[in-house]
Amino acid sequence: MKRNKPLALVAGAALLTLAACGGGSSDDGETGGGEEREFGGQEGGTKDAERQGPAPEVEGAAAGGTITVYLPGDPGPDTLDPTGGWSVTGNSIQQALTSRSLTQYIRDEEGQPVLVPDLATDLGTPNEDFTEWTFTIRDDATWEDGQPVTAEEVAFGICRSLDSEAFPSGPGTEYSKHYFEGAEDYEGPYTGKDPKCEAWDGISVEGQDITITMSTPFPDMDYWGAFMAMGPAPLGNASKPPNYGQKPLANGPYKVESYKPNEELVLVKNDQWSGDSDPGRHQYADEWVFKFNQDQAKVDEIMLSGNSDSQTAVSTALGSGNYNDANSQLGERLVQQTSQCVSTLTPDYNKIKEIEVRKALAYAYPYEDVWISGGEVPGVTRTYANSVMPPGMAGKKEFQVDGEQIKYDPEKAKELLAEAGYGDKPYEITMVYYEVDPLAKDAQDQITKGFEASGFSVKAIPVQESPYNIWLDPDNKVNKTLNLRGVNWCSDWPSGSTMLPPLLKGEAVYNTAFFDEASVNEEMDAIATMPIEEQADAWGALDERIMTEYFPIIPTAFRNDLFVFGEKIGNPTGDGSIGAPNYKDLYVMQ
Repeated sequence: MKRNKPLALVAGAALLTLAACGGGSSDDGETGGGEEREFGGQEGGTKDAERQGPAPEVEGAAAGGTITVYLPGDPGPDTLDPTGGWSVTGNSIQQALTSRSLTQYIRDEEGQPVLVPDLATDLGTPNEDFTEWTFTIRDDATWEDGQPVTAEEVAFGICRSLDSEAFPSGPGTEYSKHYFEGAEDYEGPYTGKDPKCEAWDGISVEGQDITITMSTPFPDMDYWGAFMAMGPAPLGNASKPPNYGQKPLANGPYKVESYKPNEELVLVKNDQWSGDSDPGRHQYADEWVFKFNQDQAKVDEIMLSGNSDSQTAVSTALGSGNYNDANSQLGERLVQQTSQCVSTLTPDYNKIKEIEVRKALAYAYPYEDVWISGGEVPGVTRTYANSVMPPGMAGKKEFQVDGEQIKYDPEKAKELLAEAGYGDKPYEITMVYYEVDPLAKDAQDQITKGFEASGFSVKAIPVQESPYNIWLDPDNKVNKTLNLRGVNWCSDWPSGSTMLPPLLKGEAVYNTAFFDEASVNEEMDAIATMPIEEQADAWGALDERIMTEYFPIIPTAFRNDLFVFGEKIGNPTGDGSIGAPNYKDLYVMQ
């Protein structure tokens, strides 16, 4: 998934992160406060196919109250349509509170993610070679209007994920289109003018059973089932995009009261949701108010004040300048949450053809100055990265592209530019930054300073919308001028298959480097057909090969997050499956 905070995308600091799963907590399994915080490894979660509703009560939890969530520098989701959800921000909110899917994650007692059923009664049943999966849909889940969620509606929601024009940056473009039988040739219900999905036979419904046929073995279908794109949608025009994305019909414990894109989302209780039907969610607070694009300094002032505005509030970030005070004062209310995420810069592979220039950019990037100016805490929320696959992911290789960790070294950058034949005059770089967020501007200033000291000239274009909206639009006039972009990415589940193909396979939506090598594409396809026990090492080996032979993408940081919880927010914890606050289990102390 991408992270939604545009700063980190461009700056490698707080960036918009795509929605992802598979994260963990710190080394000892905790995600709490304390004076000593380490950059923890990640652990892939476990599974519990037998888990049923209701979810166990959180000790001490009480009903009532409003929880306000401040999201500094984060514009929030562009749409609330569940099928299009592929960002940490949108998915963490909607998956926890409004929109259900085949499967879901809960936290175990050690804070690790556990995959459990959701709308399905278990985690699905595959055939012997994982080319067919059957899910039985429970019969006691309802929409906010009181109508039952049907197997036909779940199948229709899954079919919607195949419409790449209606949902061009949705996760179905990566997984449904690739893995589902006949999906690559099917345009979807809207683009293909097939409103009932009758022209696609890759899914069938019999009673409460949904069977999906795969074009290639897909042992991770139960993980993919946790995405909202694998959930229901009302049949027919009731869920037609883009209007449905303004106020989708809820089937979780909360429903949309109001939504102002880039500003605010208000959720209230869905009185038609039954906890008995849901193995993972609670409905403690009366109301949730999410405030996007907040100023980090102002939010820090609120959260550290202890006043009434802070007591029932949550902040999804903390400015680096306030870390020491917050760490000593807040205790368990300052939560460090690890996640399997990487921040990157992506040189345009068609424009910056020499590997020496791409490496020069890596040495020209002033990592710690960018982190600090972008509000991050070196060693706590950001650490140096060596590859696309993050720490703790099965199969990850411990290697360094140049034999040692690449760090800021202007003279090394100049040497590499000279080797590539660009020693006479500055090499021109054109990029964008999200000027709405003051921290993004500060981070861009550091990037420009570092690049210019290293033999580059920089044209930094300020934009008022998420950089993703520009990077992902091939027809965008500004995008056509760029030769340096970015992506902040988290694993969608704990596998290299959710890191390398989405970022580095030819024509992948989030391959903003436009890297496209036939041998790499072929190897990615081949790994997916290997025995399961061999795939992790194969992904790790490919990660090393891509980085050492091509270096098409610059990993600028592995990520942690810091969340700040008000003193009346009960059970202050993070969600390791997605690197966000644990919205499912929070409550207001009465």
